[in-house]
Amino acid sequence: MASQYQDTGRVVGGGQPYHDNPGPGPYVMSADTLQGDKVVNPQGENLGDIEAIMLDVPNGRIAYAVLSFGGLMGLGDKFFAIPWETLTLDADQKRFVLDVDKDRLKEAPGFDKDHWPAMGDLQWATQVHSYYNSRPYWE
Repeated sequence: MASQYQDTGRVVGGGQPYHDNPGPGPYVMSADTLQGDKVVNPQGENLGDIEAIMLDVPNGRIAYAVLSFGGLMGLGDKFFAIPWETLTLDADQKRFVLDVDKDRLKEAPGFDKDHWPAMGDLQWATQVHSYYNSRPYWE
């Protein structure tokens, strides 16, 4: 099971291999420690911050990270549901990397903090995964 995490490339840095890590992180962490983490693209452009981590409770999986982007001091932020598997944790820099151009993110399906979508709606979820060229987590 340990090699599953190392082979995916979804966690970079952090020192110890998965099975040798002496404490929490970076492979097993409390979700609230990730809230507020920066998200950048591979070019290093700031894409925003992790606002929330959404769980598919019945299936015991992380479904999405909600990314806030574009506002000023929390005002006017647009939120985006980012499929969890599209993010890579950079443990050394304490940030996530999302392989998306900043302009493409601006055009992504998003929502505001007062009007969240029905994230359990498969039609909505399929569109989100399709936008990020990601295999839906429930398949």
